[in-house]
This record gives sequence, C-alpha cells and structure tokens, in this order.
Amino acid sequence: MKPFRTLVAMALGLIMATPSLAAETLRPQHLLTGAIDRSHDELSGQWTYSKDLYRTGLTDINGWVAKSRMQRYRDIDVAAVEAKGGVDFFEFDMDRGPRMTIPGAWNAAEPELRYYDGLIWFQRKFTPKDLKGGRAFLRFEAVNYHAHVYLNGEKIGEHEGGYTPFSFEVTDKLRAGENRLTVGVDSEHGPQTIPTGITDWDIYGGIIRPVRLIYTPQTYIDDAVIELTTDGRLKGTAKLDGPQAAGQTVNVTVSGLAVKLSATTDANGYARFDAKAPRNLKKWSPETPTLYDVSFATSSDRLDDRVGLRTIEVDGDRILLNGKSIFLRGVSLHEEEFGPNPARNMTEQASRALLSEIKYGMNGNYVRLSHYPHSDVTVRMADELGLLVWSEIPVYWTVDWENPNVLLKARTMLAEMIYRDRNRASVIMWSVGNETPVTDSRNAFHSALADTVRDIDPSRLISAALLVEGRTENGQTTIFINDPLVDKLDVMAVNTYAGWYGSNTLEELPSLRWEVPAGKPVVLSEFGADALAGLREGDGIRGKYTEDFQAEYYRQTLKMVDNIPQLRGMSPWILKDFQSLRREHPVIQNGWNRKGLVSETGVRKLAFDVMANYYKAKAAETPK
Repeated sequence: MKPFRTLVAMALGLIMATPSLAAETLRPQHLLTGAIDRSHDELSGQWTYSKDLYRTGLTDINGWVAKSRMQRYRDIDVAAVEAKGGVDFFEFDMDRGPRMTIPGAWNAAEPELRYYDGLIWFQRKFTPKDLKGGRAFLRFEAVNYHAHVYLNGEKIGEHEGGYTPFSFEVTDKLRAGENRLTVGVDSEHGPQTIPTGITDWDIYGGIIRPVRLIYTPQTYIDDAVIELTTDGRLKGTAKLDGPQAAGQTVNVTVSGLAVKLSATTDANGYARFDAKAPRNLKKWSPETPTLYDVSFATSSDRLDDRVGLRTIEVDGDRILLNGKSIFLRGVSLHEEEFGPNPARNMTEQASRALLSEIKYGMNGNYVRLSHYPHSDVTVRMADELGLLVWSEIPVYWTVDWENPNVLLKARTMLAEMIYRDRNRASVIMWSVGNETPVTDSRNAFHSALADTVRDIDPSRLISAALLVEGRTENGQTTIFINDPLVDKLDVMAVNTYAGWYGSNTLEELPSLRWEVPAGKPVVLSEFGADALAGLREGDGIRGKYTEDFQAEYYRQTLKMVDNIPQLRGMSPWILKDFQSLRREHPVIQNGWNRKGLVSETGVRKLAFDVMANYYKAKAAETPK
C-alpha cells in the first residue's frame, strides 16, 4: 500500500487532470479588464467603521445566527429607531461610527488599530447614476483578507485573498437614491489561509485598494488581451459578457501602427485575433518602454488600454527579452510607501517614488514584487518606467499542502493575478512559491500551480524562490539546489543569506562554491543583511546591524555571485525597510525588518551605492 503522503500527492495531481480546468473554471465570473478606465463612481474616501473582534456581526455563540442588535450590515437608521423608543436596542451604529480613509490599511489609521487582527466592518453610502438600461458592478481592487460584502442589507458575496481584485454585479440590487454598502473585513490568517498566520511582513488589514462602482452596457467587453509572439505575430483575445455576446464583431486598433484587426465572437462570446506584426512596431524594453494605445470596440462598447509589446523566453540558460540575452538588475520590494507610518495606499506618486529609486538610483531594470500581487498602479508604473517585473502569490513558508481546498485558493489567486496583468509588458515572470520545504505533498501542490500558470498564460516565464542546501568537505563549502520543482520551472531562483544567517563569515563568502542543475537560468531572488540607517561602526555597536557591515556583506556577496553558473539576474532583499511583527529588537528594529537598502523614510544606506555601482558596471557589459 502506498504511503499516505504519496496518495495525497497523487490526489492533488488529479486536480489538474483536465487541461482546460484552470483557464475556464478559475476565470473570475466578471473580470472587468481595464475597469479603471471605464465609466465609474469612485467610492474611495471616508468610510465609517466598527470593530468586531469576536465576530458578533457574523455569528453568535455556538455558531448561531448573529443577533439583530449586532448585525452591522443591516439597512437601518439606528438613531431614528432609537428616537422612537421601544424595546429594541443596538450595539452598533454604522452611521455614527468613527471614520477611516479608504483605501488604506487600518493599522496606520489609529494607534489602537496598529496590531488589531480580526474583523472590522466598514460602511459607505452612495447614490448611483441612472443605469439607462446598462449594468453596474461593485469592484474591489483588494481587501485583506476575507471580505463579506452587503448592499442595502443584502449579502452580495464574499472573497478570500488579500491582494487580488474581485467584482459583484449589482444591476438589480441598486435602488434609486441613497444606497448603503457594508463590508466586513476579517484580517485573521490561519492554517488554511494563504498566506498562513506566520509571515515576515505586517498585517495590513482592511480595504487596501480602491473601490469603484463600474458602469457598462448590457453587453460589454469583459476581457481583452493582446501580445507579441516570438514568431512575430500579434495575437489577442476578447471576451464579451451579456445577452448579445455571440456573433458580435470586435475591432482592434493600435494607435501609431497600421494595425486594424477584426473578428466575430463565437457562441461563448470569444473573439480571437492573429496577424503579422508590422515592421515599424517598437518593442517594449527597459531602455525603450514604448506603450501603444490599444482599443477594443464593438457596436455598443469600447475598452482602451496602454500596452507594451515584447517577447520573453528562455534559451538554455539564457533569458531572452525580444530575442536578446538580458541580465536582471533588480531588487525585491514590499508594498509599502515611503514614510514612518505606511498604510499600503499605493498612489501613482507613492509607486513612482519607490520604482524610481530602482530605475534611476540603483541603475536597475527589474523588480521582484514580493510576496503577493502588488497594486495595479505599481505594475502599470513599471510599464511606464521600463522595469521588468516578477509577480507572485503568497504561498510562503507554511501551507496546508495536503488540503485540496487550500490548493484551490492558491490557484484562484494565481488566476486573479494573471488575468489582471496579462496586458502588462513589464510582467515577465510568475512565481508559484517562496521558501517552501520539499515534501511529496508540497511538490504536488507547487506542480499544480505551475501547470495552472502554463495553462492560463504560456507566454511568460515560471519561477519560484527555492531554498538551497550546503555541505562542507575538506574545508570547501558547496551550495546546491536539490528541489524536484526545478523541472516545472523556466527560471531557477534561490534565496541565500550566507554571511547573515548561519556561521559563515563575510571573508568566506567569495570562496563558496555553487552547484546548480544545468540547462536553466538562475536568479538570486534574495540575499541581504540588516542595518539601521545611520548606525556606523564605533557607535556603541560593532558588526551586524551597522551600515558598514551591511555594505561589506554586499561587497563580499557580489564577489560570490561570480561563482554561480548560469546566473542571469538578482533581486537582493530588499529596497526599503518594512514593517514586520517578527522584528522586535528595541534599539534596532522596533517592528521593522531592517534589510532595506534605504530606510523607511527613504534615506539611502551605504550598501545602496554598492549595488548601484555594481549594476552600472553590469549594464555596460554584453549579456552572455
């Protein structure tokens, strides 16, 4: 009889038995590609809120239905009822509650919420436009982590996952005049969430990205994608949603190019395009981040986007951008704006400030968006500035590998991330995990994720940040990758912290020997060391945590990387100091992971210039 873990791995593998399962089953019901450019009402701004740590607004003791006096989502004017007197009373009042600015994480809103981890209810009233026979959708760009959404006292849906968009149609649920939108946001993570409750970044609970009421025609363009293939063709797909989705003509134009494509939708509302790319097409790259205005149009709807056209592939151990070998000069980044009290409110200004440090300050061409899908604003800014992007979902450290429902959550997150960003030229790599221990069930889990990516978007590369092992013989230390997941990846990526964690001295780093599987490119997805900005040797502390140690760590690590066969890029950990509940040294950390090359307020540390000078020299080289 087979061992239990092997049987679990086989069962997980069977989930991917149907080739079309990922693309069709995991596609969100309402994708609303390019929603930001559609007619909409912005619902950001001031919302009232009510804490509910014991979740009494959802359930009473013993799992019973919540008592009416606790149900924050009720469509009721509490003050008006109280003014009438009687036997009813309430233990909430969403109309008269404190206010919070949305979008933004609650831990930055009030000192009492800094470490709050649980359920908070939010409410916003709004008056919609006249639909004039059209449709309306509530769209949330991200709610962390579990959202319970109610409109006028009626539940319209839930969503689990803190970093990807979701939408609900409310065409028949809106009323004339004022409407009451209530959202219960539960930030708590556990064994079956992604990520679990153990991470190295902060809670950031709340409605962390914009909320909009989107207006569309009865039959609208729900999804539209266009790409340049490696054989020099422009290919694309459009999907219509609505009663007249079949048999409709969809026209595609690309401003500045003699490109006019036309196709008719099939019975399922799909139209597919395929034409030879014009010779005057300017390919998107970090050096020339050309973006074209692309329009998809039907007789009743039009969807516009700004799209870069480029190719990405691997050739043996090389990464090829537009057919030419490239070295990824980058850094990792958490989604936190500069400042002492970040709220994860990624405005264009906040995103530009972060990415400009990489592009112009560090001489970079690449950013690893860690450890979850970042804001649509950030990815679009990478398109504009010319930064290649690694994007990932938070399958991180500990996951319930043997639970099919958890795998489905992970695959759903992948799909939501990919469908949102398929038109972003900057995104070249999808990652399916970070630092996960090798077991049969874990291998099956990650393999299913890799197959999901391949099914939905075969045009981009697949990677994962893997752990490395080391052995010492006759005084020589060798670092090697021993992970069966390598077979599923286009790019091997590894996290290494020799010289910071472990017993290696900095002087030993250049002599470390690397053995990696042949035939694939390698990226150093993480390496780094902590330093408090401004803390120098002789300031009462020596060695680790000083800027001097961090800078020397980088110098010696960069000498070591020359020993890595097939190295095609790196993203050291990390651009900016970020908040983390794990880091509580009272002098150095105080709730901040100090591995940033700049401080949380943007002060560059000595190691920043070490990387900037290295990348400047690397940019002058001809990639192998």
